[in-house]
Amino acid sequence: MWERTLQDLIRGLRANKNDESKFIGHAMDEIRREIKSKDMELKAGAVMKLTYLDMLGYDMSWASFHIVEVMSSPKIHIKSVGYLGAVQSFNEDTDVLMLTTNLLKKDLSSTPADVAVTLNGVSSIMTADLARDLNPELVGMLNHSRPHIRKRAVAAMYRVFQKYPDALRHGIGRLQEKLEDPDPGVVCATVNVLCELARRDPQDYLPLAPQLFHLLTTSSNNWMLIKIVKLFGSLSPHEPRLVKKLQPPITDLISTTSAISLLYECVHTCIIGNMLQGTTGDSLARMCVSKLAAFIEDPDQNLKYIALLAMVKIVPTHPHLVAEHQDTILSSVDDEDISIRMRALDLLSALVNRDNLQSIVQQVLSHLVKPESSAIPSAVQSLSQHIIPSAPAKSPGAPSQSTAYRLVLSQRIMTMCSQNTYDNVIDFEWYLSVLVDLAYVSNVDIGTQIRDQLVDVVGRVRAARSYAVKLMVKVLSDDTFLLHAGEQGSCSEVLWAAAWICGEYCGELSAPDELIPYLLQPEIASLRPDITAVCIQSATKLFGYWASEAAKQWTESFLEDLKKAVDIMIEQMEQFASSTQIEVQERAANILQLLIFIKRDVAMYKPKQENGFSDLSAAAFDPVLEPSFPKSLYLIQPLFSSHELNPVASIAQASVPVPDGLDLDMWIVPSMQDRVAEEGDDGDVTERKIRRNKKGKGKESANRMKVKSGKKKQKEDHYREELAPQEEETAEEKAERERLKAERLERIRDDPYYIMDDQSQKPPAEDVDSIPVVRLDGPLPLPGIFLSTHMNMADALAEEPRLPGLRSSASIRSTPPSFVVERGGEMPAGVVITPQPSTPVPSSRRQTPNPFDVTATPPPPLPSFQSYEVPDDELRTSTPEPIKVTRAKKKRTSTAKKKRTVKPEMKAGDEGTVVIH
Repeated sequence: MWERTLQDLIRGLRANKNDESKFIGHAMDEIRREIKSKDMELKAGAVMKLTYLDMLGYDMSWASFHIVEVMSSPKIHIKSVGYLGAVQSFNEDTDVLMLTTNLLKKDLSSTPADVAVTLNGVSSIMTADLARDLNPELVGMLNHSRPHIRKRAVAAMYRVFQKYPDALRHGIGRLQEKLEDPDPGVVCATVNVLCELARRDPQDYLPLAPQLFHLLTTSSNNWMLIKIVKLFGSLSPHEPRLVKKLQPPITDLISTTSAISLLYECVHTCIIGNMLQGTTGDSLARMCVSKLAAFIEDPDQNLKYIALLAMVKIVPTHPHLVAEHQDTILSSVDDEDISIRMRALDLLSALVNRDNLQSIVQQVLSHLVKPESSAIPSAVQSLSQHIIPSAPAKSPGAPSQSTAYRLVLSQRIMTMCSQNTYDNVIDFEWYLSVLVDLAYVSNVDIGTQIRDQLVDVVGRVRAARSYAVKLMVKVLSDDTFLLHAGEQGSCSEVLWAAAWICGEYCGELSAPDELIPYLLQPEIASLRPDITAVCIQSATKLFGYWASEAAKQWTESFLEDLKKAVDIMIEQMEQFASSTQIEVQERAANILQLLIFIKRDVAMYKPKQENGFSDLSAAAFDPVLEPSFPKSLYLIQPLFSSHELNPVASIAQASVPVPDGLDLDMWIVPSMQDRVAEEGDDGDVTERKIRRNKKGKGKESANRMKVKSGKKKQKEDHYREELAPQEEETAEEKAERERLKAERLERIRDDPYYIMDDQSQKPPAEDVDSIPVVRLDGPLPLPGIFLSTHMNMADALAEEPRLPGLRSSASIRSTPPSFVVERGGEMPAGVVITPQPSTPVPSSRRQTPNPFDVTATPPPPLPSFQSYEVPDDELRTSTPEPIKVTRAKKKRTSTAKKKRTVKPEMKAGDEGTVVIH
C-alpha cells in the first residue's frame, strides 16, 4: 500500500491537510494490522510510524507489548527502532516494563553495538525496580574496554542514582575512579554527573576536591572546565579553605580565557562561592565587575541579561565597584528588550544609596515622560535618512510606552525612595516634588500608592510639612486632575492627599479661606466618594482654623467678612448634602448644621461696648464679662485639633497587653443554633401573652410576634391594655406570668442582642439641693491674653509679616532644613516594650495597616482658651476617679433599691456616700 513506509505517511499528511483526521484514522487502522504481523521488518516500520504520530500528539501506549517484541529482535537496526519507540512512549506506569528486565540484562552482555543501544534506551526508561536490578551490570560497564561504552555507562549511572539512591554507597567509588580515566570524554561525562549530584548535597562530595582541582589546572577542555567551575561553586561555601586555593586559578581563567561562557561561569562562581572577600577578593571583584560591564556594552542581548543578573549579586558586597558603571547600567533601562529593562531596574534598586538616589530617580523618571511629537521632516532630512542609515524610531507600542512597564517604573521609583523608611532620602522636599511629578507623568493607576506616600512622608517628617502644604496648594489649584478624573491612569487620588495635608496642617497657611473654594467647587462632586468626603472635611478644618484666627485678632470690621464667609460655606455645602453617596451626604449634612448654628450666632451677635478696662489680660480673667467676638468662632476648631496625628509604631497593637479575664479565642456571640432556640422560646412566651391580652381580636401575623424590651415594650403594653378590655387577672395567672418573665429574663441575660435595664421602674427622689452647682456656660477668655501686655493689637500684627500662601515661619531659609524621620512611631501609653515572641501574633491582635491612627496623647491646649491650673494632688489619670455624691438619707422600700458599687473601704459613718463609675 502507498502509505506503508514512514516517508509515505509523511507525504500523505502533507497532502491531506484539509482532512487530516480522516487520513490519520485510515493510517492507524493500517498500523494496527501491520504491527500484529509476524514480519519483524513490517512490525518495525509500524513502530516507526507510531513513534512519528506520537510526536504529533496521538497515543501509542496500546502498542507497548509490540514495542517490546521489536526490542528483542537480534537485528541491530530493528532493535534500535524498538528502543526508540520505548523511549518515546514508556513511562513508570507502563505495565510491560517488568517484562524487559531479563531482555535488558541480555542486551547489556551482548555485542558493543547492542550494549550502546541498550545504554541509550535504559537511561530514558529507568524505574526504581530497573535501577535496583540493573545496578550490578551498569557498574560493570564502567570498566568496559570501549570508551564510548564507559561514557554511556557513566550517564546511565546518574539515572540509577536518581531512582535508587542506595546505589550511591557502592557506585560513587567506582564513579570517582573515572575522573582519572585516560579518555577525556569519559572524564567529562563523570564531571557532568558529579556536578548534577553535588547540587543536592555538596558536602558529600568535598573529598573529590583534590582531583577536581587537578583537572581545573591541567585541562584545556572549556566545556569540562565550565562544569568543574560550577562544581567548585557548590563546594566552596561548605569549605572556606577552598576559597583561598581557588582564587589564583579562577583569576587566571578570567584574565586569559576567550570563551565567553567559561568567563561568565568563573565570575558567577566567584560571586556564589564567597571568593570576593579580603584584599585578594577586592581585586578579583574589580576584575569581575569590569568584565560584566563589558558584557553589558556587548550587542549580544544574552550577555547583557546574564551580566545584569550577576551584578545584582555583587552589589551587596561591593556596591562602590558597581556604582562606577552607573551610566552603563542606566543605558540598559532604555533597551528594546523588556527582560533586559527589568533586570536593569532590579540592579538599580539594589545599587541605590544616599549619594546616588536623586540622580538615579531623575533618570528613571525621565523614561516616563512621553517624547513630544516631532514635526514633519523636510525633504533634505528625508533624503539624508535614506542615504545615511540611522537607528529605527521606536514604535508607539514599544515597551517604554506600555502600561505594564510604566507601572513597574513608577513602583520602582517609590520603592527605591521609601525602602528602610526613607533611609536613602536626604531632601524630603525633593521627594515630595518627585511624587507630584510622578502623578502627572506616570499615566498609570499608581495614585493610591502616591497618596499613601505623600501622607506618610508628611506625617513622619515635620520639617517637610510647610513645603508639602505649599506643594499641595498648587495641586489643588490645578484643574488637571479634576478634568481627567474619570480616565484610566489619571492619579486623581493625589487630590485626596492634597486635601488631607492642607486640612491637617492648615496652620502653615497664611490665608486658609482662599483655599476653601478649591475644595468645595462643584467639580469635586464628580470625584470618587472618598476624595469628595476628604475635601469636605478639609474645607471644614480650614474654616474652623480661619474662624479661630479671626477671633484672636477680632475687630468689628471682621463681622461682615465673617457673615459672607459663612453664607458661602453654607451655599457650597448644600450641594454636597444632597449627594447620592452616603459618606459625602452624612459629612456635608453634619457640617451644614454646624454652619447654620454659627450663622445664627453671628446674626445675634452685637458689638460690645467699651468696658473701661485698660488691660486686656486683666479683663480676660473676669468670669462675668462676655468675649468681644462671637463664641461660635471656636465651635469647629476643637473638633479637629484635640489630638496631634502622628505615625504609630508597627508593634503598637501587638504591645497592648491583653486585659485579665479576656479570652481572644472565645466566641463573643453564642452559636447560631442556641440563639435560634432562644428566639423560638421567647416567641412562644410572647405569643401566649398576646393571645391572653387580645381575646376575640384574632391572631396577629407571624412577623408581629417579636419580643419587645425596655420602655418601648412597656409603652406598647400600656396602649394595648387601654384599647383592649381585659379580664381581671387571678393570683394564679399573676404568679405564672411572673415565673415566665423571670425565666425569660434569665434566658436572655447573657444574650448580647438584648439590652438589660437594671434600673428600677421608679427611681428614688433625688436631693437636688445637695448637688453642687457648676457653671458651664461661662464667658470665653479674650484672645488678648496671649499678647504682651505692653503691645497693642496693631503692633502684634505688624510684627508678623506674611508671604502669599504660607506663614512667615515657612519663608525661604538661608540654610537647608534638617529632616528628621520618625521611623519608630508612637506607642500606646503605659506599654512596656518587650522582645517580640517567636510565635505569630493572633489575627485578632494584628496591627492595622494604616500607619496614621489617632493616638491617645493628651491634647495640646487651644491657643484661644485659658488653661486651668490643677493642683498636683488632684491630677487625673487616663481613667477618672469615681465621683462621690453625698445624698440625704431617706427611707426606701425594698422594691425601689438600686444596684450600686460601694467602695469596700467605706466607713460606718459614710452611709450616705455612694460611688458612681
